[in-house]
Amino acid sequence: MTDLDAGAGAPEGQAAEPAGIRILAQFVRDFSFENPRAPDALRAGAAQPQIDLGVEMNARGRDDGLFEVDLKLSARASRDDGPLFVVELLYGGVFQITGVGAEDIEPVLLIECPRFLFPFARRIISDITAEGGYPPFMLDPIDFAGVYAARKAQEGEVGHA
Repeated sequence: MTDLDAGAGAPEGQAAEPAGIRILAQFVRDFSFENPRAPDALRAGAAQPQIDLGVEMNARGRDDGLFEVDLKLSARASRDDGPLFVVELLYGGVFQITGVGAEDIEPVLLIECPRFLFPFARRIISDITAEGGYPPFMLDPIDFAGVYAARKAQEGEVGHA
């Protein structure tokens, strides 16, 4: 879900500002790690766990002309005998976007900005799973354009239902 307000293009007679994205701040907004069956679940030789992943992106404009973008990543690992770990991370950033028209701002915020945040969020998840006694869980790269397109398609289906 987005709540965006981008300024209009450059005034007539002035050159358009070159497109640019600046990250002004990054932060952990919310974080949770559960390891409910430790230490029994940490024994070597057990079957590979089933991993369920979740990805969400949200953006909103701010009164100061900047944008906040949140990347929510969740991973749930389980085996036939129950859950191993659950990690949820809401990682945020404050971005300055220049030279992008109002019609293009949403894809920039929900595709390009999460691409900047992802490596940092990935490292946090890798580190916490290692600290929890498991091999570091390295998330595969995410196709944010594909996630965005699927979300827009889903919104279109809901609108026509």
